[in-house]
This record gives sequence, structure tokens and C-alpha cells, in this order.
Amino acid sequence: MDLNRKSIVSILVLLVTIQLTAQKKPNIILIMADDVSWNCFGTYGAQDYKTPNIDALASTGVQFNHCYSMPICTPSRVKIMTGQYNFRNYTHFGYLNPKDKTFGHLMKDAGYKTAIAGKWQLNGLYNNLPGSLDKTRPQKAGFDESCLWQVTTGKTGENGGERFWSPPLLQNGEFLTVEDNKGKYGPDIMSDFVCDFIEKHKAEPFFVYYPTVLVHSPFVPTPDTIGDKPRTQDANKTPKDKDLKKANYVAMVNYLDKLVGKIVQKVESIGQLENTIIMFTSDNGTASITSKWKGKNITGAKGKSVDMGTHVPLVAYWKGQTPKGVKSNDLIDFTDFYTTIADAASIKHAADDPIDGRSFLPQLQGKTGKPRDWVFWQYQPYWGKFKGVQFVRNQSYKLYETGELYDVPNDIHEKHNLMQVSNNKAAKKAKKSLQKVLDLAPPAPSVIGGRNATERILYTNWENIVNPND
Repeated sequence: MDLNRKSIVSILVLLVTIQLTAQKKPNIILIMADDVSWNCFGTYGAQDYKTPNIDALASTGVQFNHCYSMPICTPSRVKIMTGQYNFRNYTHFGYLNPKDKTFGHLMKDAGYKTAIAGKWQLNGLYNNLPGSLDKTRPQKAGFDESCLWQVTTGKTGENGGERFWSPPLLQNGEFLTVEDNKGKYGPDIMSDFVCDFIEKHKAEPFFVYYPTVLVHSPFVPTPDTIGDKPRTQDANKTPKDKDLKKANYVAMVNYLDKLVGKIVQKVESIGQLENTIIMFTSDNGTASITSKWKGKNITGAKGKSVDMGTHVPLVAYWKGQTPKGVKSNDLIDFTDFYTTIADAASIKHAADDPIDGRSFLPQLQGKTGKPRDWVFWQYQPYWGKFKGVQFVRNQSYKLYETGELYDVPNDIHEKHNLMQVSNNKAAKKAKKSLQKVLDLAPPAPSVIGGRNATERILYTNWENIVNPND
């Protein structure tokens, strides 16, 4: 009888141990804003915006001063979701190849409950690609639940519409029409969905990817500024007046911050702050808004390779793990998120996992880690008339495949090619170091890759671009 009791006790202890071990797997929430650079957040020196919640994440966690995305949305989204450089798998604007493994698959296979909310725009609608009307694509990308704009419908046409006031959305496979969401604000619907998902799965590990629709154009009033005006699709128009346009953009950034605070508060209310990594970033800069930053006027440069198109915020908070108020100058590339998320969840890389990223989990835990010496871009937008380029940079210098070299902190608009200064020894040293990276890269884009480009070259199996200066 005693032996049986001991056996039962041992089994109970084992079960409790297993349960506690499972609970130690951290929840992960990745929030990605749409079209807003580093210079629009108070913690980075913004003067036109009020972002107390994002600033609080930075002051209690880690603020990365050198996080870099692609210049427009789809290349950034494909890159962050798959952990691969664009030369491996990006072929069309508005398209994620359904054969690609995403961090949704990664986390779901590891036993996490997964959700995505916000902007999808990855079915291939713009080019009528096969499966573009498949409403199950978010689930096929590894997400158990979803609340998304622009899955099988665009901004116009049947069942189409904008993302803000009275938006058409696809929620867990059910299409919610403009009429269904009449008078409602899209970002509120999506953030409520995220909070409901967190509440529902508070007893098990969860992964939330929240690519918000804020603060992309059209620049329109938020619930805090619209007043008594109609809240129909007609409200989704950017005003022609320059001052009203800027006022709406400011309100949208401020509301974005409010929603970040809402999600943090939800995590706190379920008692999971100490077991949840919260990261906030953005996909690229804005197109045309001028903002005051550290006494300077900075105009967005979406689509372009300068800092105003590629330099984005990254703040991360993990209560009890992240050191408080650290401002890190380590380089972060969008390929790094996949690897970092895998490390945080203690997932060993498999043969089908990407090789391009570098984990910054150690930095989130106050350790040195293995910081990058450079960040690399292969940019072929397949949208508009933007010319494809290839470049590499460190914290100070940026080198293009065409040979131009810029000291970005002192020349943010890239007006002074340092290779034209023959006696600049520091510039020559930087060029020599960065050129070694470009020498390991595949051929640079050679044509303007617009929407109807016929040449869409991939280098899927190109070897890893290792650090040539090791």
C-alpha cells in the first residue's frame, strides 16, 4: 500500500513538473505598425506625437536604435514572417508563397496557440495569382485564428473597402461586410480580437502576430478625433488640406500607442507579464508626412532605401527578463525575428528553417549575445517605379552595390558620397569591410521591378552570407 502511495505521489510530482515546465514557455506578442519610422515615437526623440505606452515599454525594457526593415510593406512582411532575405523567396508585391514556412508554422508545431490580426494583403490579389481567393490562407500560414483586412478582397470592387471606418474583414473564415461593421473602427475590432484571444488562451502558451493597419494612409480621424462625423466608408479619405492630413496622422500614431497599451494591460490582467515577450516594430517609413525629430524636420521616404524608408523602431519588454531602460546600438535585421522567436520558445532549428537571421534573445535578457556587424538588403519591390538596389550597412556607414558610401548619422539624406573624398581613411576602411559582404551576395537587381515585371529571379539556395570579417 505504501509503495502504491509513493508511486502515486511520484506521478503527481512528475505531472506538476511537466505542467510547470510547459508554463515556462513564454508567450510571444509581435506588434508591427504599418508605415511609420523610428522618428515618430517619443522614446526615439519625436516631438509631434504622444506615445506614452510604447515609451513605457522602452523605459522598462530594451530599445533598439538600429532596427532595419525593407522600404515597403510586402518585402518586410515576407522577410519577418519567413526569416529569409528577399532574394530567396520574394516574387510579387502583396504575396506570400503558401509553400513558405512562417513563424506561425514554427510556433504552432511547437504547441503554441497562434493568432494573426491586422493587415494580410498576402494572397496575391494584385497579380491574380493562383489561390488569391482562398480565404483559408492565413490558417495555411500557421495561424489557428485570424482577424484580417484584405485577404480575398481589396480596397475596391465587390465586398471591398478601406480598413478603418466600417471595414470589410475576414475573421476566422467568416466574412464581415461593410454593413456588418457599420460605424465600427477597424483597429478597435482587431485589437479586441487580439485581447479576446489572449484571454481565451491564458492557460497555455500563445503566439500573437499583430501587423496593425495603423498608421497607413488614408490619413483619417480616429475614435478620439472623429467627433459626430459619419463613421462610414466615406470617412476613409485623406483630407486635401495639408494641416488636417498631418493632424490625422498624429492622431493615428497616438491611437496606435493607445492600442499597444490596451494589449499590454490585457496581458497584465491575466497575470502573464512575467511570461510574455512583447515586441513592437514597424514595416517601413511613411510616404509623405514631415515630422519634427530632435529639432529637425524629417520627411518619410516609403519605398526608398534611405533611413526614412528603412529605419524602424524596435522595443521589447519581458517583465523580469529585459533589463530596464537599456538603449541598445546592436544591429537588428528583419530576418532576425524568426530566429529570436524560435530561441525564446526553445525550438531547435530544423532543416527547413531559415539560415539568414541572428537571434537577439540574449540582448533581451541583458546578455551580450552575438550582435551583427552589418545588415544586408536585396531590394526589388515589384511595385511602382522604384528601382531595385542592393546595399549593406553598419551603425554608421552604408555601401551600395554601385559603390556609393554614406556616413548616415551625419548625412541622413545621403547627399555626400564619401568615395568622392580621396583622403577619408575611415570611409575607405568601412568600404573595404562592407564590400566583403556584398561580394558574398547574389547578383544585385538589374531592372526596375514594377508590378508587371516579367523577370523575377530567385536565389533560393544561395549559401549563407556569413560574417566575412570574422
